Amino acid sequence: MFFHKKEPIHAVKIDEANPRFAQLLLEQFGGATGELTAALQYWVQSFHCENTAIKDMLQDIAIEEFSHLEMVGKLIEAHTNNVDQTQAYKSTLFAVRGMGPHFLDSQGSAWTANYINEGGDVVRDLRANIGAEAGARQTYEELIKLAPDEGTKNTLVHLLSREISHTQMFMKALESLGKLTDPMFGNIKPDDTVDIYYNLSTYTSQDQNNVQVEQRGPWNSEPNFRYITPSNVSNS
Repeated sequence: MFFHKKEPIHAVKIDEANPRFAQLLLEQFGGATGELTAALQYWVQSFHCENTAIKDMLQDIAIEEFSHLEMVGKLIEAHTNNVDQTQAYKSTLFAVRGMGPHFLDSQGSAWTANYINEGGDVVRDLRANIGAEAGARQTYEELIKLAPDEGTKNTLVHLLSREISHTQMFMKALESLGKLTDPMFGNIKPDDTVDIYYNLSTYTSQDQNNVQVEQRGPWNSEPNFRYITPSNVSNS
């Protein structure tokens, strides 16, 4: 059961309407990294989750994402209200669709359920969610750089901060399952190539004017990986 409180979870105030910026904000309303995508993704994932604690977390975060969708919607509404006669408004998607939010991204593409990333395994879903939060955080960072006033910026900084919070929550949930740093999950045992790093981006004698040294790091070194350069691409 859902109830709606008219007060947003965080204050939404702007200093002056800017319909061009409102069009950019559509990215977080009806875009791939937007709040609708996150809310629906986490909500549906919760029904797949047999771990009651993580199920509860997913539902709490999903509802918070719906509140963030409301905040972004209020920002878009404020930035398009009473400016319909301005040239700035007439140059945006709102001139055709009307003021306020729409389920479009900033380029006018309609929201699609294809944006939702869920697969019925809690480890797989939590890892997908970490990537989703990273995408949303990056979008908010770019929006903050372009924010036309301090009120808008304050709201966007709050939303960015909550993306970081959710990332930490998902990481802690993975850690509680022992899967934060363990890439394997499921029931199928991998074969003996699982610890091989193939050195496939190599240089040859023809590259003398642009020689690049093969790079090594913990991602391709013992004891976790066997570093192999296949003979058909060996340096000779």
